[in-house]
Amino acid sequence: MGQRVPTELGEKPIGRLLMSYALPAIAAMVASSLYNIIDRAFIGHYVGTLALGGLTATFPFMNLGAAFGAMVGVGASTVISVRLGQKDYATAQNVLGNAITLNLILGTLFTIVCMAFLDPILYLFGASDVTLPYAREYMQIILIFNVVSHSYLGLNAIMRAAGHPVTAMMLTIAGIAINAVLDPLFIITFDMGIRGAAWATVISQSFALIAVLTLFSRKQELLHLKRGIYRLKTSIVRQTIAIGMAPFLMNACACLVVLLINRSMQRYGGDDALTAYGIVNSVVFFFLMIVMGLNQGMQPIAGYNWGAHKNDRVWQVLFYTISAATVVTTAGFLIGEFIPRIPSLIFTTDENIIALSSHGFRLCVSVFPLVGAQMVVSNFFQSIGHAGKSIFLSTSRQLIFLIPGLLILPTFFGLDGVWYSLPLADALSCVIAASMLWYTRKQIIKKESSFKA
Repeated sequence: MGQRVPTELGEKPIGRLLMSYALPAIAAMVASSLYNIIDRAFIGHYVGTLALGGLTATFPFMNLGAAFGAMVGVGASTVISVRLGQKDYATAQNVLGNAITLNLILGTLFTIVCMAFLDPILYLFGASDVTLPYAREYMQIILIFNVVSHSYLGLNAIMRAAGHPVTAMMLTIAGIAINAVLDPLFIITFDMGIRGAAWATVISQSFALIAVLTLFSRKQELLHLKRGIYRLKTSIVRQTIAIGMAPFLMNACACLVVLLINRSMQRYGGDDALTAYGIVNSVVFFFLMIVMGLNQGMQPIAGYNWGAHKNDRVWQVLFYTISAATVVTTAGFLIGEFIPRIPSLIFTTDENIIALSSHGFRLCVSVFPLVGAQMVVSNFFQSIGHAGKSIFLSTSRQLIFLIPGLLILPTFFGLDGVWYSLPLADALSCVIAASMLWYTRKQIIKKESSFKA
């Protein structure tokens, strides 16, 4: 009664539908990425380049935390999209409750384990004796509020699957706006240093989580919080984790890769090289976040239509998403090749670090136009429930191509070898993704033909 079912996913023209779902997600991702850039710019200019290096040492931590959050959030939202397409509203409702419980359990365990071994982990992730204090101060606060971050990211993904992409965007942007206001207040006015940046982050995420929970508390929503949905059900947990395993492994592998990159940067170039990588990573991540926004817009559309057996619409949304993602990553390529110095100036005035980051940026994006398509294809398999293929694509770039490159190339090319390994892995993983997509599409079309016959 009065509950809204997002049937538009199976009815509206795909181009318009993708825009309506992807643009809010892109806006939220861009806002989030811009916040990260501004956050690091404040730290670089007002706390110092050593603090920026300490923050870079926390990147693997962020990837690992995001891995658990994505496993539940993306897995649950995909299951919900498919169940809504099948009109199985009762199961979709239970998936919401199970996602909340899983986030609470995993978020709490993550905090306990990481706080117990914080300093050794940060050393492992590339911190030096001079950057460790900055990294520790930042992560102590982030970890204490880790369960808030886990819960918010998971529920935000579910909001999009439940037909609220614009609301999800607005809440994300509101949280980022609060963060952007608190950053200069805490870092500069209150002279809290890198701890100020951490407090700004956790306060803004707490606000966003409260707002999301408020929305899901409305009984008129098809998916809403109520008694009886929080008890973990084996079938739901298994399906959620199976589908969410792809983004989990992708982020977990990213954690391992960034760990290796950080340590290699530290070994071959010291703290300045580590700081330069942090700058390049922030800029590259800006473009990848836009592609991730496109993927988030595609996910409920592909999942719903796959569940509703409308495969023509599934292929159509895939084509549109790949096209848009390629435009985005090509823009990143052009900036990196022709004006790489300009993004570096946002973070620091140190000429040595600017030179290191500009050189690294140019090498890092040398095959960037291919990256968007590879990311979309991996997410597409996840969206239609082909978890195994998505897991393989998510991990092959890091485990099969990038890690061997990071271990071998620096022995021949030094610091440049670390940078060379990134585009090499991108190019090889794109070939694998294209081959798997071609084969899968061929098999699905063949199966459709046999059913019609």
